[in-house]
Amino acid sequence: MTTATNTTSGAKLYRRLLLYILPYKGIFLVAVVGMIIVAATEPMFAKLMEQITGEGFVNKNPEFIELIPWLVIGLFLIRGVGGFFGTYAMRWVGRRVIFDLRRDMFDTLTYLPTGFYDRHGSALLVSKLIYDAEQVDAATTTAVTTLIKDNASVIGLLGFLFYQSWQLTVTFLVVAPFLGWFVRIISKRFRIASENIQLSVGRITHVVKEAIEAQLIVKAFGGQQYERDNFNAANNQNRQQAMKKATVAAASLPVIEFVASLAFAWIIYLAAKLALEGHMDVAAFVSYIIAMLMLMGPARRLTKINEPLQAGLAAARSTFAMIDEAREPETGTQSLGRSKGDVKFSDVSFHYDEAHNKVLNKINFKIKPGQNVALVGPSGSGKSSIAALLTRFYNVEGGSIMVDGMNINTLSLQELRNNIAVVPQETVLFDDSIRRNIAYGAGEEIDEERLQSAVKASLVDEFTDPLPEGLDTVVGEHGTRLSGGQRQRIAIARALYKDAPILILDEATSSLDTASERQVKQAIDALVKNRSTLIIAHRLSTIEHADCIVVLKQGQVVERGTHSELLGQQGEYTKLYRAQLAMDEDAQDV
Repeated sequence: MTTATNTTSGAKLYRRLLLYILPYKGIFLVAVVGMIIVAATEPMFAKLMEQITGEGFVNKNPEFIELIPWLVIGLFLIRGVGGFFGTYAMRWVGRRVIFDLRRDMFDTLTYLPTGFYDRHGSALLVSKLIYDAEQVDAATTTAVTTLIKDNASVIGLLGFLFYQSWQLTVTFLVVAPFLGWFVRIISKRFRIASENIQLSVGRITHVVKEAIEAQLIVKAFGGQQYERDNFNAANNQNRQQAMKKATVAAASLPVIEFVASLAFAWIIYLAAKLALEGHMDVAAFVSYIIAMLMLMGPARRLTKINEPLQAGLAAARSTFAMIDEAREPETGTQSLGRSKGDVKFSDVSFHYDEAHNKVLNKINFKIKPGQNVALVGPSGSGKSSIAALLTRFYNVEGGSIMVDGMNINTLSLQELRNNIAVVPQETVLFDDSIRRNIAYGAGEEIDEERLQSAVKASLVDEFTDPLPEGLDTVVGEHGTRLSGGQRQRIAIARALYKDAPILILDEATSSLDTASERQVKQAIDALVKNRSTLIIAHRLSTIEHADCIVVLKQGQVVERGTHSELLGQQGEYTKLYRAQLAMDEDAQDV
């Protein structure tokens, strides 16, 4: 994922991240006010201790002594209320920001071009959506809370210290430039370490996802040790990167604290001398030391904030890189309405990568309204690529594809795809009910009559009627609770429910046994009626009755005609047909 976002500075990233807070500026303001109240109580506490020391212990003022409990309780009550609203409101804003970021990332994912998914593993994308987005929370809540509350505390306490003795307080400012220079150096190291950790988490997710999805192959081929080694390598890489980050964090804090302690020791020494010389009374000295000690807490947190801040910025860079990915190009504006189903390929050429040869070279054929056209040829001849171009999953690089006389590049993607239904070779089912899978894309409103018609025509009712929950039965992840034939019939029912005038059947029966194929073929016969159908098949017996068969070889059309016409030509189709007959006979002998 290489976009301009990868070179964006930390300041620009943070400004963009803060833009996500703007819609919730009211709640954010409540959080800021709450944090400022908490910060304000710190110099107030130091001043209160000065009063308690002076009036209570030195002057022994009985009236003031009576007020001490109420003053302490009141101060901490104000602090508690401010702390609650500050913390809760900031967490609320932070979770809304993460919600919005994930929403924008997922929205982008659903509209990215197919080529993007060819180049990026799904596990890495899932890791970015889940892990990287969560890491941003550190920059939007922990970091912002510390920066606002602790900065306010430092300003308030420094103001109080200046008020008590500006000569002593100037010592603090002497070490500030050194600390700033040191923090700037470790910021870069934190950012690099955080980015490497995010990449290693993506690698772990990838290894785990592959091992789980291929668990049958892992068991069948004894690949457990190989997968364990892969996982341990990825897991160890994550551990090493985390330890590099921990090393930077562990080394930086003691250095900062040591430098601060030098200033602290010198100030105590000078304060004690001033007290001895009578230039500072006991109450002022106590309050000054208390304020200094209280200053150490927020100062320490501010020095440590760099780690979560840089991790959050690294994650923000990753999430914004995904959000900024170019979506599918929407080049069309023309309206198609309901298509007649007239499809024409004219000199269509295409290749997937600049480094590879063309997979399609000057392809020409037509599908007339209501006609069935089959594509046949060896693997890699370009059959599935033709189907992908018709749906504009990829864009043609030469020639044109026309639907009802209009170039598909001039049609909006939604208009075009509303007119095409696809039954893929590998059926994709969602972990939802059979009903929802059939009516997928229809939204909340399901046309029950249309659904029942699709169910009966696809023979889905044959296996759903006996089920206790019928169409409301949940199919499981990828439809694992169903057989291959059942999953394929649901895919056919989905296409029937969509009722699109153009249909693509991508080797819909190639992975089924004979009994399941017979049932699915019966459902397909109902599906193709009155539709312009593009059929991709390895089993030539399934397309013998096609209106036209287009034979492909190495990305070119080498023959075309009906089944009988092609057999009469004794060409490429005849070779494929005879080879398949021989395979079928061998299978029967076995």
